[in-house]
Amino acid sequence: MFTGIINHLGIIKNIQNQGYRLFEIGIENFTSDLAIGASVACSGVCLTVISKTSDSFSVQVSNETLDRTTLANWQPGKKINLERALKLGDELGGHLVSGHVDTVGELKDITQIEQSHKLTFAIPSEFAKFVAEKGSITIDGVSLTVNQVENNLFAVNIIPHTFQETTLGQLQIGDKVNLEIDLIARYLARLVQG
Repeated sequence: MFTGIINHLGIIKNIQNQGYRLFEIGIENFTSDLAIGASVACSGVCLTVISKTSDSFSVQVSNETLDRTTLANWQPGKKINLERALKLGDELGGHLVSGHVDTVGELKDITQIEQSHKLTFAIPSEFAKFVAEKGSITIDGVSLTVNQVENNLFAVNIIPHTFQETTLGQLQIGDKVNLEIDLIARYLARLVQG
């Protein structure tokens, strides 16, 4: 489990195709106590550490994950949001995040409002019912509050700190993002169906 509070930015150093995709992620001051087998949310996708060096770690990514996330489009040099898994006693600063991406969304608009930025995203219609005003959503691993919903569009407000310290400040209109809907919304929908 994660919280959607980004600890670090990493950079894709190397990519190999070996029947699955192997990503080497460069980062300083992150790997010293990172265990092999540990879970790390990489731009919202929970991945398992399979090896590490003093300034990087590597993860294997299945075709299923490549098909359902933005990872298939990652290239060397790309910056990504990183969050280590929660430990008992850690502060739950965002909301409960599983790292299981539900779908890919697309940035449709960026509007600066004083020092903040309003970002509007499109979400596939089958997932739009899970997004509620004042509810939580995870965008590329970042826990955010939904401020506005209209059909399959939703907007979030990004404070200057989050805009500068995560990859959200680098997004351009048309960019694709990993979206994880709120766990509570997912389970409520399942209960209603059942």
